[in-house]
Amino acid sequence: MSIGIEFLQTAIRRMKYYRDLGEKALDQLTEEQFHYSPNAAVNSVGIIIQHISGNMLSRWTNFLTEDGEKKWRARDEEFENHQYSRSALMALWHQGWDQFISTLESLKKEDLKKTVYIRKEALTVVDAIIRQLAHYPYHIGQIMTMGKMVRGEDWQNLSIQKKGSEEYDSGSFLKDPAKKY
Repeated sequence: MSIGIEFLQTAIRRMKYYRDLGEKALDQLTEEQFHYSPNAAVNSVGIIIQHISGNMLSRWTNFLTEDGEKKWRARDEEFENHQYSRSALMALWHQGWDQFISTLESLKKEDLKKTVYIRKEALTVVDAIIRQLAHYPYHIGQIMTMGKMVRGEDWQNLSIQKKGSEEYDSGSFLKDPAKKY
């Protein structure tokens, strides 16, 4: 397998992991919690979803042929609290992720050396992918942090529990299906 194909497969696998992690966090939130913000400087989960979706749709629509910052994108609007319903926000979430993943899956080895543009900045396709590998997990982390804030003790951890490394490393957690890591 060539390094280019391996890179694409790895990027797709990693991004599917972060999509799944985000969805597991979102599944724990009520409609009201999608809109919670501790203050005006902090984006709610709903606003983060609006932004991620807008970014993905803009960046990954006609990825190889058009600038990733589309004229039709209303980026500033993504940061307004539109009070969309949970189902509307999840539709935005899926629309963005589906566009992103399907574009990655459509790329060929020879595409990786091509030049694309984001806000008129020239990037190799590899650089553009890596840029998003940093951007989207950053926002997934924000969603998870907000989820922990609003759910408190009711939050179901999606990683290794605090003080749970030894149990996780030993594999004994596998014997108890009720444990979540």
